[in-house]
Amino acid sequence: MRRVKTKKSIKLLCLIIISTTLIALSSYWRSAAIALPPPEDTPEEILRTKIIIEARSPIDGRFLTAAEYVQLQAQLQEVPPPKLDPKIREQIFLLRLRKTLFQFFPFLKF
Repeated sequence: MRRVKTKKSIKLLCLIIISTTLIALSSYWRSAAIALPPPEDTPEEILRTKIIIEARSPIDGRFLTAAEYVQLQAQLQEVPPPKLDPKIREQIFLLRLRKTLFQFFPFLKF
């Protein structure tokens, strides 16, 4: 009887050790594969040293050279943006006020 219990406990111990080892190895193997970046990804160290010589226009998104970008920035700072019609401003204000009131009083229907 004692031999049977000993054999069972040894088998259980071996099973626990083997399963723990397999789980640990499989989880380590997967995390190493997931941690690698894709091969087409440029390393950050290279991107930091790259000099940017082209930019995008903040107005329409087209590509600009560095000189054109500087000119555009200077023009945007000199010329103020066009102002809205006072009626449109009032409508926007009222819509924002309505939205705020609906947040506090959702049962209102206006």
